[in-house]
Amino acid sequence: MHTKLQRWIILGIVSSALFLITIDMTVLYTALPRLTHDLAATAAEKLWIINVYPLIMTGLLPSFGPLGDRIGYKRLFIAGLAVFGAASAVAAYSLTASALIAARALLAVGAALMMPATLSIIRVTFADDRERAMAIGIWSAVSSGGAAIGPLVGGALLEHYWWGSVFLINIPVVLAALGLALPLIPGCSAQAAKRWDWLGSAQIMTGLFAFVYAIKEMGRRNSSAETVLATAVIGLIVISIFVRRQNRQADPLIDFPLFRNLRFSLGTLTALVSTFVLVGSELAFTQHFQLVRGFSPLEAGLFTMPLSVAAFFSGLLVGLIMLRVDTLTVQWVSLLTAGVGIAGFLFAHNAEQSVQIGCLLLAGAGAGGAMTAASHAIINNAPLTKAGTAASIEEVSYELGSVTGIAVFSSLLTFVYSSSLQVGDLTVPAVVRDSLDEALLIAEGLPATAASSLTAAAQSAFNQAFLAVLAAAASILFLSALVISAIAQRTKTIDRTLH
Repeated sequence: MHTKLQRWIILGIVSSALFLITIDMTVLYTALPRLTHDLAATAAEKLWIINVYPLIMTGLLPSFGPLGDRIGYKRLFIAGLAVFGAASAVAAYSLTASALIAARALLAVGAALMMPATLSIIRVTFADDRERAMAIGIWSAVSSGGAAIGPLVGGALLEHYWWGSVFLINIPVVLAALGLALPLIPGCSAQAAKRWDWLGSAQIMTGLFAFVYAIKEMGRRNSSAETVLATAVIGLIVISIFVRRQNRQADPLIDFPLFRNLRFSLGTLTALVSTFVLVGSELAFTQHFQLVRGFSPLEAGLFTMPLSVAAFFSGLLVGLIMLRVDTLTVQWVSLLTAGVGIAGFLFAHNAEQSVQIGCLLLAGAGAGGAMTAASHAIINNAPLTKAGTAASIEEVSYELGSVTGIAVFSSLLTFVYSSSLQVGDLTVPAVVRDSLDEALLIAEGLPATAASSLTAAAQSAFNQAFLAVLAAAASILFLSALVISAIAQRTKTIDRTLH
């Protein structure tokens, strides 16, 4: 049994690793315009730089959760830290967009090794229900706060250093965590009989790559309907094969019978929706602030900071009250709050900055509360013997929400931007319709009058795309809150009838 001090130190170790994992999801948001310019990245390369990280994580997490059950969570955690630190150094000094994409993929491998181990170590370390509720609240706050604070960290670094610095800051944290984890985290029990299903993980990644490619192709200029349909069908077939195969496995990567528990399923849905909206819309926010409003990377990061602050503190608050409030109620109220915040910003995008900051605070508070409630619903409605599997399902929900949010909202941004751009009599290359970044690069080589006209037209089109993303995000949050609220009311009615 660990002493109380040891338990909270262990929580600090795994939380610091979790912070690195989640912050790397969004730290490039404010660096993206400069990175795109310096590496001459195309619109497609830019999106893969962002998307490859959550995409690889989503594919690997289901198999790495059970792998932790097999070899022990401590070994998995230590291995993940080492890979993550090495990949950070490679990413920082990448000379081409392709090299950076590869380095981001390696970062995802390290993150996927660590992520299920963090929550499993907490589950094993904190035996007391009250302490575990608080620990999970802190874990969730770090998770949501890390993703939300990423743009601020990136913006602050870019004020003084080059874009590679956003990766170098990982290394000292990794070294400190390794130094503390080796002696303090106990060797958790391993179940050597459990099998590692690498084929299932490959099936997930193949299916997700196909789906993401189809989504991106839909938003691209001159997209091919045949390509969209073919890749979507491939993704559907591969995922169907995966599901059928898992249902026949003795030790499946994703234990689908767990979803028969309604609270577990709704926790998974809440985790997916909250990260879908938070991570996906935050990319649109940071691009809008820099490329349309003309903010510096630091200013853009500061303006999105209310999201991270509110998410962090609401996660802590919800962690404290979870034992006294019904989880389903917290889930739908949190999603509704986030929806009100996003919708408020949509209608107040030309209002005073104080009003806009208030809307971002609401959105962040709702997202942070939803994530904490989702974590409780998933972890506490799964058997202790399946802690690793439940943790990996939770993380898959978060990463799947992130990767689909980025893919869907990026494609929506591109589609609306391309459709809305009106260049008039200007003679410009067709690539100006691919992204605002490329339009601004082309404008740099035009005469002053033409450059000004193209810049104004491109920024106006991007602003229309930004508003479309906000409308879509708010609609998804409101619909999800309505569904969970209706189920919560029905559950209460059934409970009263039974008693």
